[in-house]
Amino acid sequence: MNADVVSAGQRTNRPQPTLEMVAAAAGVSRSTVSRVVNDSPKVTPEAVAAVKAAIEKLGYVPNRAARILASRRTFSVALVIPENTAKFFADPYFAAVIQGVAMHLSSTEYTLSLLIAPEKDAEKTRRYLTAGNVDGAIILSHHSDDHAYVLLSQSIPVVFGGRPMNQDGPGASYVDVDNVEAARAMAAHLIAHGRRHLATIAGPRNMSAGIDRLVGWRLALADAGLGSELIEFGDFSPASGAEAMRRLLERGEPIDGLFAASAQMASGAMGVLREHGLEVPRDLGVVTFDDDYFAQSAQPPLTTVAQPTVEVGKRMAAVLLRAIAGEDVPAITMMPIEIIERDSA
Repeated sequence: MNADVVSAGQRTNRPQPTLEMVAAAAGVSRSTVSRVVNDSPKVTPEAVAAVKAAIEKLGYVPNRAARILASRRTFSVALVIPENTAKFFADPYFAAVIQGVAMHLSSTEYTLSLLIAPEKDAEKTRRYLTAGNVDGAIILSHHSDDHAYVLLSQSIPVVFGGRPMNQDGPGASYVDVDNVEAARAMAAHLIAHGRRHLATIAGPRNMSAGIDRLVGWRLALADAGLGSELIEFGDFSPASGAEAMRRLLERGEPIDGLFAASAQMASGAMGVLREHGLEVPRDLGVVTFDDDYFAQSAQPPLTTVAQPTVEVGKRMAAVLLRAIAGEDVPAITMMPIEIIERDSA
């Protein structure tokens, strides 16, 4: 008989490695192996290393169905984005956050479900999330009328990307940057370069990022003894930035500096400025928020606030998994920002 055939047959009949076999190979108890397999934090690094080495050596594959039954977990988390699909696919912020979340989860047993859920579907999405389909959820792009998502924290662990607008349920953790101070720094940058007639294209009034960046802009003007009501609002998209810039110019008031609360809105605004024969930065200094494609490819490239979007995604995933494991997690995690100076101001 062919030796290769015999070897193959022998391998086929070899018993599948068990939890007990892994424990024996690692020199630990069965319960320790179980805790390592289930990502419990209550295991020493030495035990984790020994168990993982034994798993690799033996080719042990955990029984996912058994783990779900034993732990009462699905080993799945949801990333919920309450926006329409057109905005989701157009905004590079979402892609970067998803990348960060996926990168963190890749080293765990958890899988990621992506739910794009417009406001009219909020209650439907909440029912899905609380029906035992996932162990926890990350909520991005939260609006003040998204009550259903805040109430989620009564049922499952929830982490918000940005300060949640509603606090009528139990407090949920969130990961954010200091939007107030970032916007304040951007407006102060314009003022330091001699701009005195400042305008802003603010973000949505039903989102914390929109509100906080407007607050920061106003604080910078107050610090400098300046006042301005040259304020128009957009929804963070290029089209809304263009429309807001048209409205500002139609007022007929002098403007020599503009803070747009997103690089997408700044991009739209600069197209309108070109239409009116205005040159940046000669006639108008422009600063913005987010160091994405829109900021980097603008002509001239935009002075902006860079937030570590991929790292924000990683941190949200890490906080959520700790909450699922029953650990105490910080209510607020603030991430660092960086001011990127370019030629637009």
